[in-house]
This record gives sequence, structure tokens and C-alpha cells, in this order.
Amino acid sequence: MIDDALDRARTNSPFLALLIDRHPALLRLIKAGDFDQALAIALAVEVDGSVAATLRRQRQGVALVTAIADLCGAWDLTRVTRILSDFADTALDRAIEAAIRERYDCAPAGFAVIGLGKHGGQELNYSSDIDPIFLYDPQTLPRREREDVADAAVRIGRRVIELLSARDENGYVFRVDMRLRPSPEVTPIAIPVEAAISYYESSALAWEQAAFIRARVAAGDTALGSYFLKSIQPFIWRRSMDFGQIANIRAMSGQIRDHYHEGQTFGPGYDLKRGRGGIRECEFFAQAHQLIHGGRDPSLRIADTRAALALLAERGRISGSDSEVLSSAYGLLRTIEHRLQMLDDRQTHSLPDQQADLDRAARLHGLKDGADLIALLQPVVERVGAVYDGLAGDEDERQRRFPEERLPLEDQLQTMGYADSSAVAQRIARWRSGQLRAIRSSSAREAFEIILPKIMDALIRAPDPEAALARFDNMIESLPSAVNFFHLLDARPGLLKLLADVLSYAPTLADALARRSEYLEGLIDASAFELPSDKADLAAELDARLGDADYERLLDLVRAFVGEKRFAFGVQLIEGRHDPLDVSRAYAQLAEVAVCKLTAATIAEFENAHGRVPGGEFIILAYGRLGGQSLTHASDLDLVLLFTGETGAESDGRRPLGATQYFNRLAQRVVGALSVQTASGALYEIDTRLRPSGAQGMLCVSVESFAHYQREEAWTWEHMALTRARVVFGPSASVDAVIAEILGRDRAIPALRKDIAAMRAEMAEHKPPKGPLDVKLCPGGLVDAEFCIHALQLEHRKGIHPQLQRAVGELVATGLLPPAFADAQGLLTRLLVLLRLVAPDSAVPPAPVRALVARALDYADWTELMAAVDSAKAAISAVWKDYKEKVK
Repeated sequence: MIDDALDRARTNSPFLALLIDRHPALLRLIKAGDFDQALAIALAVEVDGSVAATLRRQRQGVALVTAIADLCGAWDLTRVTRILSDFADTALDRAIEAAIRERYDCAPAGFAVIGLGKHGGQELNYSSDIDPIFLYDPQTLPRREREDVADAAVRIGRRVIELLSARDENGYVFRVDMRLRPSPEVTPIAIPVEAAISYYESSALAWEQAAFIRARVAAGDTALGSYFLKSIQPFIWRRSMDFGQIANIRAMSGQIRDHYHEGQTFGPGYDLKRGRGGIRECEFFAQAHQLIHGGRDPSLRIADTRAALALLAERGRISGSDSEVLSSAYGLLRTIEHRLQMLDDRQTHSLPDQQADLDRAARLHGLKDGADLIALLQPVVERVGAVYDGLAGDEDERQRRFPEERLPLEDQLQTMGYADSSAVAQRIARWRSGQLRAIRSSSAREAFEIILPKIMDALIRAPDPEAALARFDNMIESLPSAVNFFHLLDARPGLLKLLADVLSYAPTLADALARRSEYLEGLIDASAFELPSDKADLAAELDARLGDADYERLLDLVRAFVGEKRFAFGVQLIEGRHDPLDVSRAYAQLAEVAVCKLTAATIAEFENAHGRVPGGEFIILAYGRLGGQSLTHASDLDLVLLFTGETGAESDGRRPLGATQYFNRLAQRVVGALSVQTASGALYEIDTRLRPSGAQGMLCVSVESFAHYQREEAWTWEHMALTRARVVFGPSASVDAVIAEILGRDRAIPALRKDIAAMRAEMAEHKPPKGPLDVKLCPGGLVDAEFCIHALQLEHRKGIHPQLQRAVGELVATGLLPPAFADAQGLLTRLLVLLRLVAPDSAVPPAPVRALVARALDYADWTELMAAVDSAKAAISAVWKDYKEKVK
């Protein structure tokens, strides 16, 4: 294999033949198959007194070793391109050091190189230029007295370029293309780092965002380069992706095809890089989907094209078949590109026009002739072109949205099915008037006009067209900007049906969407319709989203994450994807993950100033629906805040506090972190009134004080509430022991029954049902059910578990509740979860919503469901009536 590769190289590549003759020592190692040692020797070459000569000699050795290792199959494409990229990094570092030492006689500092393109992605071509951005720090860059720092940076940059790209008898090291820097036509070759950050935050072009997917610190001052890349991450990976980027990528692709039209037709002269079905289209396909999804899924922020394609398929963002087609094609096209460049060490991407040269390239690859090479490539190119055309879209279809002749708007609306087409036309006229800030800019108006026919078609097909239209009107009137929202609907038309369903069925979700339209973007991914398997999955997803965000940023990111997930869970409910009880559990898991993440972050922030209390731990005890792991979309969080350790202890930080003061201040910070509204919106309403002594008590008390209060001072209703208490943050053993003790104690049954009956009567007087569908507060509703359950738990010390379904199951198993009670409580709980979303006012909803609710609960229609609800309330009322009759 090695001898054959050497023979093909000598016969077909003048460049490689010359290198073989010039480097006999490397040739011996290559023939022995010791490519690693040959590479090490090539990189160890030093020419005394000349960095330029050293790098050129090293480059010759690297070119020879990688070529033969590639041709004989010893190294695959990934290894070859990584070695070439690593050498580029080394060459840049050597050039920077030489440039600074030559002029300033000091160690290099304050000058960094950001690698872009294939160099940034560590996929460098065999004979390639590099596309760096030179950055400098005015505070640390060496310079002479009275020398302007900008002039010093430019001098260093020019010398680096000269050391790498000037040709001499040993050739060159790398061609250097500086055109990817900000505004290259007007900016110097080296840019102050803060100016570069400002540019990418405010003025960068669309193609530059895609370019930075593969950006990395390649050489020089790595701390400076890392600071720059970290600062512009929000520019690269936008939390709410601008779906106008799809159009931008389509436009770039079309421009490339037009500009290089001579290389588009497959055959001799075909451009492997820029032609239809070529390398660039494999890269663009991956980058387009990375830009769309990478803001939400940090795992997709990788530079390697084939690795990105594989991960996109694994994460369900693209099909497995598309990934396989593009990845295998990318490998072959890049390999053949290398063969073309090996012929004469030219940066070419085109199949030779001359048959003799085409034959040489084919034979270098091990084929018989150029015809075989064409036959090898043609089906691959066609498959890539077909896949990419799906991304690029059908431009003819886009043009058909703007027919030259149109019916009057009212007639078009009437044809669509709008009965009162005149009123609807007036709405549209208002949308087009420029009065709404969301549709005021020219880009928003253009995007709106493109998608408007599809929106109107989706709204008339909605389950409740009138409600959908009215809520859509309210939504775009509330949005600060809608251009990305319109681009999203255009790029993902399947979301239009989901939007119509949300607007028809769920006023709560419609209101959320009016505040943050990017929630709809989260439904692109099929995984948005899956419930988390457990809290660990949610926590891992949140951690990936947070990265190394500082505290203030973390508060925003957690709110955005929770809002997006709650919206997705709500959509799952109205789409009937899961049992409402399972969705309710997911709401609770989400809340618990958010509570734990924000509490841990707040503690870390607090400890920076106040240290830690030796032996003290912060504990959050969840009550109510969070404790019972069954939240609705609208649930607040009932929390009691505790701490362990000695109350007389003191924290060990810069600003020490006594334990009680320490944990109460910390508790205030935690409640704020969970409830204060930030730029990303609100999170949860926090209710701490179940703490010892209620609103008159301290916000956070010791576990010992909590235990004393529960033993000596708590009311019966507080012990009832304790049946659903569960530690969600901090060590649980001491609190669990207190709960077990209190709920396991003997009680005076007559007094207990009297207390419970009196409490329910008082509650009924002061909290009547809010509407005809208030299944929580109505007679025989969920409050009556909970009173039955908690009364039996305290009286018999059975079925004590925070989850009501489990508690009911155990009480039924012991004969304390009839089986019909479990069915009744389950039905009303499912109905409550749905109604909190679709009828938050507890009023009877419109007919389409009634049909949805019946369908979601597996009933033929609303009448049948209401009959079942009446039976459920009767079953619960019977148990509660039986209990009250025992009160004497």
C-alpha cells in the first residue's frame, strides 16, 4: 500500500515528487510505515536564525508525510486535517513570537489570532489558506515609546503575514486571507478587542454569524482570544434564533451558485467546493441547523462538520438519512479536493478541464482515469444537491405568493371561509397600517406579507376561528417585535396549526405567547412533545443551557427555560399527547429543578459575601401541590424555609452574620430569586404562609424550632398540610423524622373530627366556588376530597404519602375509602389540570374547548363528561357526608 501510494505520488504529482526527492530521511520512515515518527522529525526541523526558513522546511515535511499517509490509507481525513490545522496553529504562534521579539525584544503578549473557516474547525485543506482575525489588547501589547499602539499592532500583524505567506526557495507556509475581519475594506488588519466585540454585538452581517460557528482561539494570547469569543457568544448562539437566517443562507447559497456558475455543472471544471451538491452545501446545511438549534442546545455548538451532522441527527434536528448522505459525501469530496491540491500544491477546488490533468488526479486517488473519477463523484454530488435543495426551498413557490393579479381582499377572505370578511379585512388593514410596533419596520412588514395568507388560512381552519382571530390580534398588538415570529412561521409552516390550536383553546398560553413569541420556537423539536423521564433529565438540559452564566444572567436563563417548558407542557395538554396527571407531574418536576438550581446559585452568591455557618444547612420544605408532585399550569409554590445547626453560630465570611440572621437573609434572597420578575419574565408565585406562626413568624426557622412548633403550637389544619410536605432542597433526614413523628402520633379522635369539620365549613363560607366548573371548591370537589384524605391519614395513620394518588390508593387498599373515591378524585384532578389552562375563570368554555376537554379525558362528548363529573362529586360528597356524621 505504501509503495503503491509513493508510486502514484511520483507519477502523478510533480509537487510530491519534488518533496520525495528532497527529504530522504522522511522517505525512509514513510517506507517503514512509521508515519508518526516521520511527522515528529518533520516538525522538529530548525534552521538557525530564521523562523521563516524553519516554518517552510517544516511545512514541506508535514505536506509529504500527510500526503503519503493519506494516499495509502494510514491516516483518515479527520487525522490529516487535524494535523494540518495543528501545524497552522504552531506556525502562527512561532510567527507572532518572532514578530514581537524582532521589534520589541520581549515575550509575546496582547496579540491573539482567532481561526475561522476550516482552520477554525480544525478541518484545514491540504493546500489551503487560513482566515484569521488579528486582535490586540491596547493595555498589554508591546510597543516602543511614543509608538501608537494601533500602529504597533498593524506592524506585528504584517510581519506575521510576511513570515507565513512570502514565497522563497522553500515555498511558503500558508497563504493568509484577512478578508473575514470586521469591515475589511476600512479596518486595519489588527483590531482592538473591545472594538471587535462592539462590532459583532451591533453591526455584524448575517454570514459572519455562520462563520463564527467554527471560530476558536488558534494562536497568540489565549486569554485574550477566549475573552473575545466568550463575549460574542450571544451573537453567535442566539437564544431566540432569527429564522430570517434561513433566508440569508438560501441567499448566500444562491449567490455562490450564481457567482461560480461556470463550476455548477457537473463534469470537468466542476467546483467541488462551491458547485451544486458540493462541499459548501454540506457545510451550510449543518451550519443552518446549528444556528437554529444551537442557541437552545449547547451540545450542537461544535465546529467539525461531520460531527455536527451526526449530532444533529442524534438530537432529532435532521433526518438520519440526510446526515448519512451529507457526511459520507463530505468525506469523499474533501478527499478528492485534497488530491487536486496535491498535484501542484495549488489551492484549487475544481476538477481539471484538461483530460490529462483529470486523469492524473484520478490515478493519484487510485482510479484508472478521469472517467472513473467522474463516475465516482456524480451520484454523490446529485444526492447532496437534492438534500440541500430541500433546505434552500422552492423559490418559484415563494414567488407565487405575490401574483400579479389579486381579487379584492374581502373576496379572498370570503373565499377562504370568513363569514364577516369586511370586519376581518378591517383588522388586516389595521395590521398593515404601521400603527402596531410589531409590524412597523420594513423588514417586519415584508415578513408579515409573506406569511399573512398562510396565517389567515390557519386561523379560519382553527377549532374556534373567531377566538383564534381575536387572540392573534391581541397577540401581535402586544408583541414588541414580530419579524422573527413571522420568519419562524414561514420556515416552519407546521407550527401554524399548533398556533391556531393554542389561540383557539388556551387563553393562558395565548397570553404567554403574546409576551414571549419565542416560546413557539421551542416546539420545532419533536422532543418538545415528550415529557421528561425524571428530574435528572430536566436538570441536565437546564445545566447545558446555563453554561457558566453569572448570577444575574442565570436568573434570566432559568426563567426563560421554565417559561418555554411550561408552554410546551401546556401545548401537550391541548394536543392530547399525555395523561393530564403525567403533565401535572412534569410541571412539578420542572418547578423543583428550578427551585434547586436557583437556590444553589443564590447560596453560592450569598456565601461570597457572608461565608458559611459551620454545621448549618439551608432546607426547603415544599407543601401542597409541589409537595405532592402535582402542579397545574397556574400553581403557586407553597414553601417553608428551614435551617440546621446551632442558632448561636456565626458565619465565617468577610461580613459575618449570626445563624438566624444569616439564614433569614438568605431565605429572602432565595424567595426573590424564585419570584422577582426579570427581563425574561416572572417565574413562580411563592407562598410562605405555612411557616410556623404564619405571616407573623420568621421567614426561616431552625429545624428544632419547626419541630417544637409542630409538637406544641400547630393547629390541626397545619398537620393536615404536613401530610403533603416534602423536602425538595437540602438534607431531609431531620425534617423527615419530625414529619413522621407528628403524623404518627395518637390523636383525640372526636376533637380531631370536630376541628376538621369546622375548618371545612369555615372555608366553604369564605371561599365559595369561582364558577360552575370550579371542581376544586365546589361541593364534592377536590377540596372535599383532600379533607377526606387528610382526615383519614391523621386519624388512622395510614396512607401517609405526599402524592395524593398514592395516598388514596393505600387508603382504598386498607378499606378506609371506597374504590369509587379513587376514580372520582382522579377524574376531577385531571379535569382541574386541563381547566386551569383552557378555562382559568372556571366558566363553561366555548363548544370547541368543551369538545377538547371531553376528548382529552376519553369521553364521547361534553354531556357524557359532565355526567361523569356529577357522579364523581356525588362519590366524594358521600364520603365527606359520612365523615361529618361522625362528628358529635
